[in-house]
Amino acid sequence: MTVTQKNEIKFHLKMGFRITAVDALDKFGCFRLAARIKEIKDEGMEVDKVMVKTINGTHVAQYYNPSKVRT
Repeated sequence: MTVTQKNEIKFHLKMGFRITAVDALDKFGCFRLAARIKEIKDEGMEVDKVMVKTINGTHVAQYYNPSKVRT
């Protein structure tokens, strides 16, 4: 299997980690996280989203696989 941003993000979620757009850019060089999440959902993986507040007060989407969330 070819290593793609989608596959890397999918594996990240399967491992129980959460991800934001900043995380995706930093870890995988992905500028379009929402598009990759849509592709992952279209393949049948459950992905949920919560809005989290950053240290500067803005809100960003944080995606996660609800069946694999690490505590």
